[in-house]
Amino acid sequence: MVNKRVSLGKRLRHCPSVDCVGVQPNWMDYPKEVRERIAESSIVYYPSRLYEDLFRSLGKRVFPQNYYGFMGHKIRQTALFQLLDVPHPRTKLYYGSNRAKRIERDFPYPFVAKKPVGSSQGEGVWLVRTPKDLESYLSAHHPAYIQEYLPIDRDLRVVLIAQQVVHAYWRKAPAGEFRNNVSRGGSIDFENIPQEALDFARWTATVCRFDEVGLDICFAHGRWWVLEANMVYGLEGFRRRGLDIYAIFRSLDEGGAL
Repeated sequence: MVNKRVSLGKRLRHCPSVDCVGVQPNWMDYPKEVRERIAESSIVYYPSRLYEDLFRSLGKRVFPQNYYGFMGHKIRQTALFQLLDVPHPRTKLYYGSNRAKRIERDFPYPFVAKKPVGSSQGEGVWLVRTPKDLESYLSAHHPAYIQEYLPIDRDLRVVLIAQQVVHAYWRKAPAGEFRNNVSRGGSIDFENIPQEALDFARWTATVCRFDEVGLDICFAHGRWWVLEANMVYGLEGFRRRGLDIYAIFRSLDEGGAL
């Protein structure tokens, strides 16, 4: 066991070369032997929100990179996409007063409004069609996260680990719904996935340094766009394809990708 790599989180628990020691709320809760192993490790896997910054401050590598800090944080994701020129629907944040007036100046109806931090599975996403819809959204959200509406009826979920595509599937919105989330009744389709879409997703994960991510991408106006990066993603698409995420991790580990 002394030669095994160390992971705090349990994501790699089926990888024989990795010892998952768990996340303790206090550093001194770890046995002395475990503390020494972590201290001597050049890389720590799934270090948790609690310890990631600490390990990085000591010069240790962590896996996955750009994971916890972007988890459920649309503001940071959008800033990263914009910084790296990753195609992303036009998005703006609005603070302060007169937000409705400024939003209506910048975006024609309809547009998309989102809860900027902490939402998932299609919750916290609204299609704003009228000033009344906007007023309702603004009354409950500050800052306002506003995004242009792309006329699509599906998006593509691409899951990548260590910048390798491990699964991809279309998510199609049910009738009367603009969100494509499977948790909102969206259907799953594995057919006719363009290679250029997978290449785009792989490029995005690479430039953003996402080591594990479920990217939601779509095709509109003649190009591919990244809608969102999901560090915690559903596994229904894996189950329907007969895939085991933990077996995938094990295969990647045995192949040296991790």
